[in-house]
Amino acid sequence: MDGFEIHDERFKHYILGNAPLEELGSGFRWIEGPVWMGDADCLLFQDLPRNRTMRWIEGAGFSVYRQPSNYANGQTRDREGRLIACSHRGRCLYRTEYDGTVTTLVDGHAGKRLNSPNDVVVKSDGTIWFSDPVYGISNDYEGGRQASEQPPALYRFDPRTNEIQVMAGDFDGPNGLAFSPDERRLYVAETGDQSKPNPRQHIRVFDVAPDGALSGGDVFHKIEPGYCDGMRVDEDGNVWSSAGDGVHCLSPEGKLMGKILVPHRVSNITFGGPAKNRLFIGGSHTLYAIFLDRRGVQTP
Repeated sequence: MDGFEIHDERFKHYILGNAPLEELGSGFRWIEGPVWMGDADCLLFQDLPRNRTMRWIEGAGFSVYRQPSNYANGQTRDREGRLIACSHRGRCLYRTEYDGTVTTLVDGHAGKRLNSPNDVVVKSDGTIWFSDPVYGISNDYEGGRQASEQPPALYRFDPRTNEIQVMAGDFDGPNGLAFSPDERRLYVAETGDQSKPNPRQHIRVFDVAPDGALSGGDVFHKIEPGYCDGMRVDEDGNVWSSAGDGVHCLSPEGKLMGKILVPHRVSNITFGGPAKNRLFIGGSHTLYAIFLDRRGVQTP
């Protein structure tokens, strides 16, 4: 099939022969943090180097949702439907309240500032999990050069108690996050120390205990070409990952099942649409979408 690579026969049943890759719009500098807003029937995403959050509506096109965004990157919704975003410039997580006001949720740990929160997911118990590499403070393009005060880490924040906890500190550059449908697994992209010539770059998988404790952390899969920046999980537990040549679909066992080929390097993805069967793809400066025969798992 044109536009796809089949590595496992199961992948043929995930794609639709009459639903090709669509280009929705271009001219952005670097797309990050796509999130579907079902109640508003729109997609929000970051035009990160331009310090703005964009909105896309079918039939109406693009508009600016927030500018400045404080160099926001990853974003998601909590179980009450509020938007939570990672800020590079603010070195924090912030939440947009129902009335549009913005609340800073967390900006430090153990008396020191966070680095530059990158991606965020919310568990069914309301806890907020986020990655904190140094990418947004290592240059002036995606936030602004600042000094790091602590090592990169994976955090869990409980907004009910304001407790923040390091869940894993053995990362060089934690990035994209996704829970399995039953929340018994947490996938974390390691994109490494990019100041080094050969950074560690792979997807790790952790077992999640009922109380949230993590164990394991083994390598789940290494994306090639490129690396995993952002990822999402479908109803069958397959992991859909960004890559240098498009989007890769990985089985729960970590096997490459197939690829959606995209003209530009993919940074991040999300499922959306009324049935959550439309995959929105940030391809460098261009936003793409494709309908699939699988639904994404995300709430709300």
